[in-house]
Amino acid sequence: VQLQASGGGLVQAGGSLRLSCAASRITDFATVMGWWRQAPGKERELVASIDYLGTTDTSASVKGRFTISRENAKNTVHLQMNSLKPEDTAVYYCNTRDVRTSMMYFGNGTQVTVSS
Repeated sequence: VQLQASGGGLVQAGGSLRLSCAASRITDFATVMGWWRQAPGKERELVASIDYLGTTDTSASVKGRFTISRENAKNTVHLQMNSLKPEDTAVYYCNTRDVRTSMMYFGNGTQVTVSS
């Protein structure tokens, strides 16, 4: 599976960005899609995930500011990021996980930089 992320960039604190990621193959009912991020010197962390039916799970650090959504017909996942903070600065990666096999795929990262 190839995952192509886009939408990163430089934004001032309080601003918004929308990340998108398209999967190269059909994502079915067993595929959970998600967004992870990795800041310099830190481990990669899960930001948010969404299953085929639209059930979401969001990290406490971004809850209320970030919203994950999914378009099954387009094999695409989005991350709407509002009220961005400097501590949100990281490389953001989209991923898929097959709940039957636990197989995970990560796409290329997209840099998000929030200036204070």
